[in-house]
Amino acid sequence: MRPTELLLIRHGETDWNRALRFQGQVDIALNDIGHQQAQRVCDHLQRSDWAQALHLHSSDLLRARQTAEPFAQALPRTCQPRTGLREQNFGVFDGLSTHEIQAQHPELWAQWRRFEADFALPQGESTRQFHARVMADLQEIAHSHAGERVVVVTHGGVLDMVWRSVHQLSLNGPRQCDIPNAGLNHLKVTQGRFEILAWASTPHLAGMPPQPIYRPPPEVLKPSSAPTSR
Repeated sequence: MRPTELLLIRHGETDWNRALRFQGQVDIALNDIGHQQAQRVCDHLQRSDWAQALHLHSSDLLRARQTAEPFAQALPRTCQPRTGLREQNFGVFDGLSTHEIQAQHPELWAQWRRFEADFALPQGESTRQFHARVMADLQEIAHSHAGERVVVVTHGGVLDMVWRSVHQLSLNGPRQCDIPNAGLNHLKVTQGRFEILAWASTPHLAGMPPQPIYRPPPEVLKPSSAPTSR
């Protein structure tokens, strides 16, 4: 049987991306730039082989659904919302900027920025729990559409978990890959094994404003780290 192909797309920009606020599972809408990015994604996919994809899945959070909507309407396709594709739950950090977190939760901030896989913020989930949820849901999608092409709209943290899984990286430590808003990430899945064919592709976003980038304090960064806003 031929492998399953997945096109994983991070949602478009939100005001909280621009303000470098933790969004997590708060239901934030796209801003004007985000809607433009979503339309750019749609236009690009319509001109590509992905226009033949029969299946479209998305995180059930608004920013992901709004990113999928132009493509879903253009084909047309029914977009299937999935809770398993949600961003990591950051608990008490959700909705706060890094400055607000440091002022309101200094001890939690110090512990969180160690990037330990089993640490969960109050009312949140650990990176290990998040990873298990995300990969189980993507495996289910790949299994349900074996041998087909599937478009999936999701979040930066979800893509980070995919990158780490494919490269067999530790769940400890900060993000070590680029994950731009509305970037395209092409994978194939063969007998449950994920392989990256292309990552963080953004030619379709040429000429748009530079994207916001959150950089953790120097003491938590590794030389190869390249984190983006959450």
